[in-house]
Amino acid sequence: MKKRKGQVTIFIIVAIVIVLLAALLYIFYPQIRTGLGLGSQSPSAFLQSCLEEDVEMAIDTLSIQGGSIEPENYFMYNGEKVEYLCYTTEYYKTCVMQQPLLKEHIEKEIGNEIEVTAKKCFDDLESSYRKRGYSVNLKRGRMAVELLPKRVVVNFDSSLSLSKGEVENYNSFNVVVNNNLYELVAIAKSILNFEARYGDSETTVYMNYYRDLKVEKKKQSEGTTIYILTDRNDENKFQFPTL
Repeated sequence: MKKRKGQVTIFIIVAIVIVLLAALLYIFYPQIRTGLGLGSQSPSAFLQSCLEEDVEMAIDTLSIQGGSIEPENYFMYNGEKVEYLCYTTEYYKTCVMQQPLLKEHIEKEIGNEIEVTAKKCFDDLESSYRKRGYSVNLKRGRMAVELLPKRVVVNFDSSLSLSKGEVENYNSFNVVVNNNLYELVAIAKSILNFEARYGDSETTVYMNYYRDLKVEKKKQSEGTTIYILTDRNDENKFQFPTL
């Protein structure tokens, strides 16, 4: 009996020690993490986490509004202003392309939408390294947005030099968001070219060729046609009206 009581006492003491160690680790983990260099991000990772959500939000907005953040010549569809990408008010005439350089227009729209946030992210990046005792030399360059296959890339032609004992140099930065807007816009342009040249397009051709693509064509009572392009794998979409 004494032996069993002694074992129980030892188990209780071990359990208390484990609980105390866990509590101490929980309390002091941030300091331990920083001390080991685990609490800091690289400049590229910092910018990626700072900007990624804003880029995604800009893409989502553009995708349901026909490629424009603030549509001007638009059709109201499901409560959203959707920019006409091919339009005419003349009877028996094919529509006229409104954004012949649609990809470039969308790239510019994304850049304009995230410009303020991007500036703040670089401000925060510079401030965070100074607070950690670094000597910082940041030269800000131009920002460029690119729609590329399966992704949207924001390029920053900026250079950063960090000095704290050793010198670290960074000559450019990229923020990458996985999204197939490039592919959807390319198909949208094909449909628009057909509409502008011949009139009503045949959507089944695109679905036969692109098996992961869903193309919806919704005629409205006053003559507008809403096209909705959806990737069946990830539900990414791009919609636009023609008249």
